[in-house]
Amino acid sequence: MKKPMKSVIATAVLGISLIAGFSFASAGSEKDDLKSDKVTFFGSPTSSISSSVAVPQHYNRLSFSGTVPPLLNKDGKTTYERYGDTETQAIGILEKFKADLKAKGLSLADVIYLRVYVAPDPNKGDIPDYQGWFDAYAQFFNTKENSVKTARSTVGVESLVSPDYLIEIEAEVAYKNNNKSKSK
Repeated sequence: MKKPMKSVIATAVLGISLIAGFSFASAGSEKDDLKSDKVTFFGSPTSSISSSVAVPQHYNRLSFSGTVPPLLNKDGKTTYERYGDTETQAIGILEKFKADLKAKGLSLADVIYLRVYVAPDPNKGDIPDYQGWFDAYAQFFNTKENSVKTARSTVGVESLVSPDYLIEIEAEVAYKNNNKSKSK
């Protein structure tokens, strides 16, 4: 009986040591990545979002305030007819960001953080449709066309400024400052 218990304890100690070793190795690598001269995304390779993002000092920042969905049909009788469901509204917002960024010479690949507010959907049990948002996000980020996985917060809220809005999104963008001022 003592021998199996020693074996279990030895296995547990070995397992914990290996986990600690991987954690320290990973922490060392992330510390080095903080010194990079480019935007660096951190997190699990299997996650659709990053857990954190490091932006070097020589990058500029652009912030989008809360952006609401575009009107699809002003004569629509329901929220869905006027603005669409949560996924459709989110796609509309992300398309707005994409167009605005393009006009500025940037792209969705420059987005580093999204803060998302999701309101209850009366057609889906009066609860926020998080899956609709997740499905929209997956069309624009962590794809073949745009491998960026933004850091992100998704928050369920009681309501937004219009009862037709099921989602509102804020975005933070980082882009390289190519006009570095020269020290004298």
